[in-house]
This record gives sequence, structure tokens and C-alpha cells, in this order.
Amino acid sequence: MFHLTILCSLLSLFLLPPASLAAVSNDEYLKLPLLRKSPLPSPTQALALDTRRLHFLSLRRKPIPFVKSPVVSGASSGSGQYFVDLRIGQPPQSLLLIADTGSDLVWVKCSACRNCSLHSPATVFFPRHSTTFSPTHCYDPLCRLVPGPVRALKCNHTRIHSTCHYEYAYADGSLTSGLFATETTTLKTSSGREAYLKSVAFGCGFRISGQSVSGASFNGAHGVMGLGRGPISFASQLGRRFGNKFSYCLMDYTLSPPPTSYLIIGDGGGGARSKLLFTPLLTNPFSPTFYYIRLKSVSVNGAKLRIHPSVWEIDGSGNGGTVVDSGTTLAFLADPSYRLVIATVRRRIRLPIAAEMTPGFDLCVNVSGVSKPEKFMPRLKFEFAGGAVFVPPPRNYFIETEEHVQCLAIQSVNPKVGFSVIGNLMQQGFLFEFDRDRSRLGFSPRGCALP
Repeated sequence: MFHLTILCSLLSLFLLPPASLAAVSNDEYLKLPLLRKSPLPSPTQALALDTRRLHFLSLRRKPIPFVKSPVVSGASSGSGQYFVDLRIGQPPQSLLLIADTGSDLVWVKCSACRNCSLHSPATVFFPRHSTTFSPTHCYDPLCRLVPGPVRALKCNHTRIHSTCHYEYAYADGSLTSGLFATETTTLKTSSGREAYLKSVAFGCGFRISGQSVSGASFNGAHGVMGLGRGPISFASQLGRRFGNKFSYCLMDYTLSPPPTSYLIIGDGGGGARSKLLFTPLLTNPFSPTFYYIRLKSVSVNGAKLRIHPSVWEIDGSGNGGTVVDSGTTLAFLADPSYRLVIATVRRRIRLPIAAEMTPGFDLCVNVSGVSKPEKFMPRLKFEFAGGAVFVPPPRNYFIETEEHVQCLAIQSVNPKVGFSVIGNLMQQGFLFEFDRDRSRLGFSPRGCALP
């Protein structure tokens, strides 16, 4: 989901002074005596001491727990998004939020009702029902991290209850506005226990408008979990405690019932991490929220397309480049590359072109009577910086738009005003890890939970 908003050393105590270092030539080295107490312990005593030492060492290296939240496709409710279950407030209220790596703000639909019988449970958040709901003051430094309304009232520093009002807009003009607050969230940890994380900042949305946050793609959702790179995102807030990385698998939306996978915050990839391919994350000062990567080439059936490298670059105005975004359903390619991709796919596909194109799509095929149409579809390959190669299956870029018709789920974007996007459909079935400390993105077709 596109969002264009604006974020003494003590070693000298332990190192030799420069003069001492200079006194050691290339032919010399420092020797420190090893002192041995006598007498030596017996083998039995030594074994007991070693066993005890190993026990305490193992306690000291106990891994930091990670948290996990279920992720499920919203296809059953008509949404092209993936939902994360968030339990917020005390006692906890469970809500489904869109998992969105393309925005920062965590926000939920709120109701200030006193008699809440008109609202179904688990559809909105009721601040009055939570003992830990705390509106942020407008003079709190936290309030400066979230955009305010255009016509915001001047903050009154002398009033205790001067609340922080926010207004968060998306690229299509959709917006959410309300009170910026903090709450307690209840999270499942890797140890199997529940963790209560206090003072998580979020938006309590009372006004919500626009296609992105109230249209068909929002069906079944009660808010958005921003996982972007900004300081107020869910990933940033939890990363300070559990580790500055997160991972997820987005399972095939066509499966019924929809399988559940997990959003993991912290170092919880397990053995699957050894199979990850990595590419560096790039930064764009004009759009600090997004996870940019460098796309170097696109191939169709193993043949690399002749696309000039400048097509993929971020220009001096911050336009162009490639973003990995879980809040966008389809994939988008810069127009010069898109035209070449679609022309090549059209030539290589071994299925009849549909008599009529589904509105909004440029290439559709007739799959009537074909049991496994993916066998007749060209294979796309994306090469990223660092040598990482992404080869999604055809079901990640051909979708059924009507009975017996499948269309290429890639759209064109003008690189002079936008950027290429690896959307959630293209990400299906892959484990993605956003390692923010090491500024890299990892992915693998292995590591996703089975249905």
C-alpha cells in the first residue's frame, strides 16, 4: 500500500595505548603467562566442573524469544490482501489488520460508543472497554512522528488532555484520521507463552475514507498493520525488544480453506534461513518507508530481456526503483520493461489468447479444458543485486479473472512518477525475511508452513 509520507566509545579502556602498539614489531608478539593452579582436579571432579560450567553457559546463551502472529489471505471475504490477527487492549480485543510493508502507521477502526450493542464484536476497537488505552498528548515527542490534520488546532501545552490528532493519507487519496494513542498488545512468543507489550503506539481511527481503506480490497479488515521502515511501524516498535528483523510467508490465496502461516518478528526463521537468498535493501530519502531493492534483469524462459539498467534506477527526484510491498496485490513494472515483458510472454505462451481481455488487463488467455495451464505458461525470472535470483511459479503472475480465463497479473507504471512493485501475489509461497539491521532482504521457496 503506497504511502508517501515522511525519520564515547569505551574501547580505549581495554586497548593498549598507541605507544605500546608501536613497540611491537612485525617479528614480535605479546606474550602473557598462563597461570595454573595445582594440584590438578581428578577426572571425576573435572567432569563435574565442566558439566556445571556448560549448564551455566547454556543459560547465558538462551536465545531471545520472537513473536508470531497468524497471517491468512483475505480472499474468502473478497479482499486481495493478507490479514494479521492483532490482540490489543486489556482485556484483549482481537482484530484483523492488513499486513502492509508499504506503510508505517498501525491503526484500527475505533468506536467511542457507550452502548456498544449496535457494533458486532471483533469489528472495531472499543477504547472505553480497555483499561490500558492512553491517548497521546499533542506535546508528547511521540506525536511528532505521525502526520497531523491539515487544519489541526494549535497544541495547548497547559491542558492535560490536549490529545494528539493524526491524519494519515495514502497515494490514492484514502485516509484515516483520529487519535494517536498507546495500548497494550498481547503476543504469542516462541516459548509458547504470552507476552504483554505495553505502550505500543497506534492510530485509533474514527474517520476512514477512500478505496484503499474502505473499498473491496479492505473487506474483512479492521485496520492496517504498518510494517515499514519508519519509527512508528509495528516492525520498528517490536524490533527494539525482539530483534530488528521480521519474516512472513503468504500462502496461496486460491486454497480453501485458506491456510495459516505466520508473521514472525525477531530471529525466528529456523533452519529455513540457511536456504535464503539475499539482496541488499536500498534507501530512498524521498520515501523512507519503503523496502527498496535493485532489480537488475528480467528473463522469460531463460532468455534475458534487453532492458537498459537505467530503467530500474531511483532518479534524483526519488522516482523509479523497485519496492517489495505486501499491501499491493499485483506486480508493477516500469513501462519500458513492462512492454517488453508482455510482448515476449505473448509470443512464448502456448495457450490461445482470450477472445476478450478482462478490463484492466492487457494479456489474457483461454484455459478452457486445460487441467494444468501453468505447464503452458512462460517462466519469469528476476535477478536482483547481489546475485539473488527470484523465480516465482506462473500462478504468482497469472490469475483467474473469470471462468476459463487467466490474465497476466502485472501492470505498467511510469517510472518518472512511480516505482516497480513486487506485490503480495508475486510473493506467494516464499519465505521473505526483512533483516533491517543488516539492511538486506532474504527469500526462499522453502520455509513456508504447509496447508
